[in-house]
Amino acid sequence: MSLSLPEEIALLTLDEETGRPLGRQGLAAALALAGAAMMELALAGRLDTDRDRLEILSREATGDAVLDRTLAEIGEARDSRGALMLLAREEAGLRPLVMRRLLETGLLREERGRVLLVFPARRYVTPAERPEPRAVRARLRRIVEEEEIPEPREALLLGLARAVALLPVLLPEELLAARRERIALVAGLEALNRSLAETVADLYAARLRAG
Repeated sequence: MSLSLPEEIALLTLDEETGRPLGRQGLAAALALAGAAMMELALAGRLDTDRDRLEILSREATGDAVLDRTLAEIGEARDSRGALMLLAREEAGLRPLVMRRLLETGLLREERGRVLLVFPARRYVTPAERPEPRAVRARLRRIVEEEEIPEPREALLLGLARAVALLPVLLPEELLAARRERIALVAGLEALNRSLAETVADLYAARLRAG
């Protein structure tokens, strides 16, 4: 089945072994998901954006609950930074919508338990019979390893994963070292990647500095 950028990012930001979100206090997952939703809207012709500007081209519903919620949440944001900050808030509700879809389509399975036998906890695991979630990570690695110019959607996926420092978590250190130039090249191919992914990276770094 075909996955949207938000769905692919949601799968990439889940730890393959524990099923829990990757990233410091979920920050990487939140910003990457917000950036993915905005990129998908741009690809759908609903918005145009760069580092200093955000223009809503159309508020016509897409039929995709995640994208339509994103359009509604952006509201009157004047630039990408403001929109991303709004979307990355937990109350924006993007992640629950994406996770619900992945659960409904059987790409993930929710397991509930307790930490230290007291605190409720949940994790999302990949059913053995569904190869698609693991295929997303394999595809990301293939984008890094191959020499061909990737499709725009693949360049955007790599750019987002790079922006929120997911690549060191997802791929071997030696591969990243050997393919540093390739990663930088692919991440800079699309104008949308250069603007939105760089803004995501700026926000991620600023929040890490702030603690």
